[in-house]
Amino acid sequence: MSGHSHWATHKHQKGINDAKRGIIFTKYGRLITIAAREGGSGNPSMNFKLRLAIDQAKGVNMPKENIDRAIRVGTGDSKDGAQIEEILYEGYGPGQVALIIETATDNRNRTVSEIKSLLTKGNGKFVASGAVSFMFRRVGLITFSLEKNGAETFELETIESGADDFFVEENLFIVVTAIDKLQSVEEYFRKKNFLCESAELGYVPLQTVTPNEEEMLSLEKLLETLDEHQDVQRVWNNLS
Repeated sequence: MSGHSHWATHKHQKGINDAKRGIIFTKYGRLITIAAREGGSGNPSMNFKLRLAIDQAKGVNMPKENIDRAIRVGTGDSKDGAQIEEILYEGYGPGQVALIIETATDNRNRTVSEIKSLLTKGNGKFVASGAVSFMFRRVGLITFSLEKNGAETFELETIESGADDFFVEENLFIVVTAIDKLQSVEEYFRKKNFLCESAELGYVPLQTVTPNEEEMLSLEKLLETLDEHQDVQRVWNNLS
């Protein structure tokens, strides 16, 4: 391969990475804006949801000026940017996998149209609100890395913290809490110097499904496409 074509490939890859980075920063910027607006404060020490959003943004190396700008938009100190709202969509993926799609958008008509299109093209379908959400429980989720501490350590602390449950997924220990206990449980671990990877409200399935291999490949492609959409914050599923 010549040096020229190698550089051309490198530039193309860099462009893709920059575009993905921009989408990621947009997603976290919207989370921060919403948290600052709903929490009534731009001070993370007085706004738990904002602190969590900022922690997640720092985890993807979002620049401080981007974080500060998103806070100012949320508190109304800056008029830059359109009004952001959170909207939940529901659907099915290949293999009848239930999907809850969390979005943050400045244009709900555009977002719903594009989400419907992505689901249809990905062999899934868009369904009415409530059609799949009954299969899930809304909870608090606190995620820890198992690189420094073993699961046994976290199990003991989880019992003491007032959390409801826990599960292990790959190299992560995930604590499940009641919605109204997310803050107190997160602060319990923080005071014990266990810093979490993330803490958020989310969904755990009450019933699960197991697609076949072909359906799973199609589902993974759909989930990746949804994740790359700038308005999509999280996609929850009921895979077993």
